[in-house]
Amino acid sequence: MAEKIALASSTGIFVDEHFAQATAFYIYSKSADKFIFEEKRICRCPVGHDTNAFDAIIELLSDCEAIFVNKIGVGAAHYLIEKGKRVFDAPYPVETVLEQVIKKDLLADTKA
Repeated sequence: MAEKIALASSTGIFVDEHFAQATAFYIYSKSADKFIFEEKRICRCPVGHDTNAFDAIIELLSDCEAIFVNKIGVGAAHYLIEKGKRVFDAPYPVETVLEQVIKKDLLADTKA
């Protein structure tokens, strides 16, 4: 199964959306030593800082191993981690984020 990541972005160029207010996520799958764009998912999830909103986003991104956002609050980050998602503040260009995920092997299994 391919490793997938989600990037919160309004344009697909920069990771520029806050987790709880994201309107779109760009989905990439890892293939060998690179990422391939799969799709843009529109987030029609409730906006807010409560678990109902967070659960809706988790459901939308259920097949993604990690989520990269411009910003996420501590409470939301802890909630996602408890639900088995990795989340990263990454307010950078999408290409930079993808390169760093590969270079730093950020999807490596940390449960050893």
